[in-house]
Amino acid sequence: MIPSLGPETLLMFAIGGLLIYLAIAKQYEPTLLLPIGFGVILGNLPNSPMNQPEGMLTLLIEFGIETELFPLFIFIGIGAMMDFRPLLSQPIFALLGAAGQLGIFATLILATSVGFPLNQAASIAVIGAIDGPTSIYVSSLLAPELLAPIAVTAYSYMSLVPIIQPPLMRLFTTKAERRIRMEYAPRAVPRSAVIVFPIIVTIVVGVLVPASAPLVATLMFGSLLKESGVVPQLTSTASNELANLSTIFLGLTVGSLMQAETFLQTQTLFILGLGLFAFALDTVAGILFGKILAAITGGKINPLVGAAGISAFPMSGRLVQRVAQEEDFTNHVLMHAMGANTAGQLGSVIAGGVLLTLVTMLG
Repeated sequence: MIPSLGPETLLMFAIGGLLIYLAIAKQYEPTLLLPIGFGVILGNLPNSPMNQPEGMLTLLIEFGIETELFPLFIFIGIGAMMDFRPLLSQPIFALLGAAGQLGIFATLILATSVGFPLNQAASIAVIGAIDGPTSIYVSSLLAPELLAPIAVTAYSYMSLVPIIQPPLMRLFTTKAERRIRMEYAPRAVPRSAVIVFPIIVTIVVGVLVPASAPLVATLMFGSLLKESGVVPQLTSTASNELANLSTIFLGLTVGSLMQAETFLQTQTLFILGLGLFAFALDTVAGILFGKILAAITGGKINPLVGAAGISAFPMSGRLVQRVAQEEDFTNHVLMHAMGANTAGQLGSVIAGGVLLTLVTMLG
């Protein structure tokens, strides 16, 4: 006998289909939205063995989500793809990475003021980092009941970075500011520095913000693999097979958690709105701090670089370059933007740890 499909189930099938359409037709972060969209369909199949206690999706959730392994595996891959030399050669951009997280803490205050308990508010606020793995890691620990809408919101906004950020960049900078040239004459970074950097960061952050240790340590371990130069096969595995497999499984499991009875609620709309607010405010805060640095340095820093202080790596850094070249095609600020972007990636995982610590202390 064929089970009846209610309107809620059909709506979730439509949402899954929409995500798949955006991934294929619009190419909005297809590596993320395609498995999530298909996972939505799988998670809402009535009486599916995959959703039973011994089913594939249930086992993947227990193995990779409840243990937080999938986000951490992805961070190893991200670290193996990152280059911290632009940041190490110009440490001032660490300030832009910090400024790019201010929207997280403003959203935390706003979310609590509209009625969300502190644990849920912190999970929602971290969406502003535009860092899907961090959002999943934090929400799985603090508010697992909101994991699905938070994860989908975070990854959806990651896919919309090229649409949301450029208008904000143009709105909060003048044409003259966007035309500021930044000479790229960085100090040489010795090989020993890029090898020692991930070790020092892991120790310092692990001691000062222990809740950040898993996120920071996996990110830094990936960087150490890459910069050591002696394990190219491990670096390749981390940045390709490990990251890709984890992304597939993470997408399917997160999508399967988007079930009608838990996802189709008013609070999902609040999460979408608060996440967008956090994203926009993080971008604006980075730009405004970039304007401050431009004034302090006598116009030597292009404020657009501040927009890369979020952790949408490397997409945000490339967008800064694109917007700058709209005003002057010969203006190259990409390496500066990448310095701020890597600082933002590191800042987002530290911010996630700070939120975990804050909720633990106050809870």
